[in-house]
Amino acid sequence: MLEKNSHIPIYIQIEEIIKQRIYLEEYRIGETIPSERELSAQFDVSRMTVRQSITNLVNSGLLYREKGRGTYVANPKLEQPLKGLTSFTEDMRARGMEPSSKVLRFEKIIPPVDIARDLMIESGEEVFFVVRIRNADAQPMAIERTYIPVKIYPELDEKQIMGSLYALIEAKFHQKIGNAVQQMEAAIVSKEDSKFLQINQTAPVLIIKRTSYLSDGKPFELVRSTYRADRYKFISEIKR
Repeated sequence: MLEKNSHIPIYIQIEEIIKQRIYLEEYRIGETIPSERELSAQFDVSRMTVRQSITNLVNSGLLYREKGRGTYVANPKLEQPLKGLTSFTEDMRARGMEPSSKVLRFEKIIPPVDIARDLMIESGEEVFFVVRIRNADAQPMAIERTYIPVKIYPELDEKQIMGSLYALIEAKFHQKIGNAVQQMEAAIVSKEDSKFLQINQTAPVLIIKRTSYLSDGKPFELVRSTYRADRYKFISEIKR
């Protein structure tokens, strides 16, 4: 199984073997892999070597550890291209997954000054404030906090917001969506969001702030999304 005289380090060879076993479903998603002791016996190497291989696979998101329980095969991360303006619903359906939402809050508020500025509305103007958990195949993927100017969509209601906002704007309101400006950063999940996303309180998350505009340049949405870092990775194509 291992080529101990190879120029490829043993720990890397072990990583590739474990990856292959996952690909062939010898190790299934959500199930534990053999312990370090068992793997060191299988490969006839030290536990330190096995530990290095497993740590690398944990860091890459292929495996995850639960203290006192073992090491598990993780769900594969969803790749999200950093180009093209699509909704969460469109993204999940394109992957063959069933999207759904749970609305935690839907109310009219006077937004903070920075939100009003980004939405190009006057101080004191109302927005709809919507908090939704976004699921794929009934699993929480992200939590979104969305601000929508009331003056643009005064008849918006909670039932309409259950699905894709972008589809609603284009199909019901017959408006064309133009572009968006997006910022992304890494963070540790908040206590409140960890409960909704079903992750521990020290887990990393990806936070994205996006301001979306209609084709006439008018902003219609500002959303701050917190994505599970164990389920998402963002990719981009860079050309010279």
